[in-house]
Amino acid sequence: MEQIRRIKISDLLSSDEYGKQVNVKGWVRTKRGNKHVNFVALNDGSCIHNLQIVVDVPGFDEALLKRITTGAAISIVGEINESQGSGQKVEILAKEIEILGDCDPDKYPLQPKKHSLEFLREIAHLRYRTNTFGAIARVRHAMIFAVHEFYTKKGFVNIHTPIITSSDAEGAGEMFKVTTLDVGNPPRNEEGAIDYSEDFFGKATNLTVSGQLEGELAALAMGEIYTFGPTFRAENSNTSRHLAEFWMIEPEMAFYDLDDNMDLAEEFLKYLINYALTNCMDDLEFLSKRLQEEEKNKKADEHSMELIEKLRFVKENDFIRLTYTEAIDILKNSKPNKKGKFKYPIDGFGSDLQSEHERFLVEKHFKKPVILTDYPKDIKAFYMKLNEDGNTVRAMDVLFPQIGEIIGGSQREESYEKLVARMKEMEIPEEDMWWYLDTRRFGSVPHSGFGLGFERMMLFVTGMGNIRDVIPFPRAPKTAEF
Repeated sequence: MEQIRRIKISDLLSSDEYGKQVNVKGWVRTKRGNKHVNFVALNDGSCIHNLQIVVDVPGFDEALLKRITTGAAISIVGEINESQGSGQKVEILAKEIEILGDCDPDKYPLQPKKHSLEFLREIAHLRYRTNTFGAIARVRHAMIFAVHEFYTKKGFVNIHTPIITSSDAEGAGEMFKVTTLDVGNPPRNEEGAIDYSEDFFGKATNLTVSGQLEGELAALAMGEIYTFGPTFRAENSNTSRHLAEFWMIEPEMAFYDLDDNMDLAEEFLKYLINYALTNCMDDLEFLSKRLQEEEKNKKADEHSMELIEKLRFVKENDFIRLTYTEAIDILKNSKPNKKGKFKYPIDGFGSDLQSEHERFLVEKHFKKPVILTDYPKDIKAFYMKLNEDGNTVRAMDVLFPQIGEIIGGSQREESYEKLVARMKEMEIPEEDMWWYLDTRRFGSVPHSGFGLGFERMMLFVTGMGNIRDVIPFPRAPKTAEF
């Protein structure tokens, strides 16, 4: 085959160099036609759109044309022509065809028809060949880039925090253990407990639930840092909003109070949304149509806000800020609570807010994103700064429509004495956290930070309904196939 440099379909579709010879490579989505002419829809993953290849049947070997099936990988050398159909301005008139990879049409699971998301999760190794998952992958990449761009522009330093850790940042205890010991016959101490002193690290270790604590160490020297890495929760949850392995963005900032923290969180979220609207419109338009098609049989009041409209709405509106106590008053006196519509009734101060409560505040009451602050200390982590009332901490949660909590953060407790007292109260051993406490002994300053679950953000930006569909290979209870 004549050596002509390959061009990506995304670049070719904006070309107007009619008559030019080009080489395109990709996977066949569909083939149709008759004994005179075939039309092949080709996609190479560079964009949501397929490129139409026009094949003059008499000019090619019949056996070769039979191998052009859905899923096959092919290389085409041809001429750029003005498209005779609607939807795109160019098509390729094939001059040479090479089969790069055959695909048995009888065994290939991705036929040119609508497949359920549940089915596609069972073939996650192939699902990125569909329009939906190709779009999600490109949007995910754009959001990853936007995260790094945002913090780099603001002068933050990216820190890689450990994946293997001996601390539990959340105090939840739901962690995956890391060990090289023989799980069938581990060494034991005199009390009969597993002797982790003989393990690889000489102590019990786990997969991290958060990079926050280590991030604080860096912030108390570098000023402003952010982490972006995998985190793990051994929570036996099969909901559409939980994963066992997910990615977190966690900025930590010296000299920030709670108001500074909220300002940064709002600016950050709006930056990501604006980046998606500016750089991913073709994919967002496709995902929007997909969502509308999925919801067409629902009642009108059950429809989601149109995806692009929803993104613009969040980008263009200031977030509502109120305290947890004010939110509890609103929820306690709300119609759903009074009529017993909430699965978890709100009794008063101290209630742990659930997704249904968060979404009511955002979608029904304020109709805007909400930032809640000053939660009861008993339902929040040990490191959050205690307010003067002694009952609440300087926490903040950002609540989004359809998602609920998307960011959780706080001003951190900078006082050594108060932090130690809080750890004793929550029975967190000081000796295991000596390195963390040292930062409060040596030049402590007010500081704040938050965590954004990246897949939660991806759910919001793509309009997908299940978090397992916005990460390449989901890890959840009984799910680690690929």
